Amino acid sequence: MKKIVKLAMLLAVGATSVAPVAAAPVCLNTYYIDSTHVVNAKTILFKMKNGTVWRNTLHSPCPGLLFDGFTYTLHTMDLCDDLQVIRVLRSDEVCVLGKFTKEVPNHT
Repeated sequence: MKKIVKLAMLLAVGATSVAPVAAAPVCLNTYYIDSTHVVNAKTILFKMKNGTVWRNTLHSPCPGLLFDGFTYTLHTMDLCDDLQVIRVLRSDEVCVLGKFTKEVPNHT
């Protein structure tokens, strides 16, 4: 019985000390971005040259985005989720990209 209790205690300690593994960021190589489409103040679609579409949901709404478009400055060729800041044209409003999710093709 003592062995079972010790084993249970070891398992409980081991389970609490295991940290969840964070997912690697999704990065889009800017060379392969064909176009972008602002859906609303919080959503941008990135269409790749191979036809794949990636949706980015910004961390918070960016009101001027829908009317004025955006720009970004990179230090590498990759545009990564949760790491990149974009700037709204004309208003200079700063917004942060959220997670990229791959869009499912709509075959109608």
